[in-house]
Amino acid sequence: MDNKYFDEMYRDSDDPWGFTTRWYEERKYGLTLASLPKQRYRNAFEAGCSIGVFTELLADRCDKLLAVDLSERATAIAAGRLASVADRVQVQARDFVDDWPNGTFDLIVLSEVLYYLDPAQFETVLERSLETLTDDGDLVAVHWRRQVDEYPTSGDHVHHRLSQTDLAHVAGYTDCDFRLDIFRKTPGHTVAELEGLV
Repeated sequence: MDNKYFDEMYRDSDDPWGFTTRWYEERKYGLTLASLPKQRYRNAFEAGCSIGVFTELLADRCDKLLAVDLSERATAIAAGRLASVADRVQVQARDFVDDWPNGTFDLIVLSEVLYYLDPAQFETVLERSLETLTDDGDLVAVHWRRQVDEYPTSGDHVHHRLSQTDLAHVAGYTDCDFRLDIFRKTPGHTVAELEGLV
């Protein structure tokens, strides 16, 4: 990924994509959270957290959460937003392609980040995701579907590639604007089965 692109985006605005003001973003966050199969996660990783708007919402569902972004300015804003939960939420300026975190995660969130990667970078991130996702863990991918000339690939292509892995598809949502898919190494029980409804 190109640090310069993101530095330029944050140079003139603390919220260049309108994460705090657009209904589109609020709705997308709500759908993503509602689609998570588990009520709570032990150790989560969010790649590309930006200014931490979704991170703040996700933190309520996690015992521990690591959120990273390339932009130092964005992560400084995110850290301020999440200061009240800093005991269990870590925010770092970090290139997750070249510096994937150690440990394992039962939730990995790859939201609006994979289409910035060239094919080699994408495969690196996919490999690291598969290596560090626990057997009962969920991998969440959310991406804009419209054409953006600056992006190396499209959201639809990203999700198609994820569907070609050995991960099981356990939930999803698609409309004209974005696509949301949740994958797991081992399918396990559905939410209704765990709740004893079936």
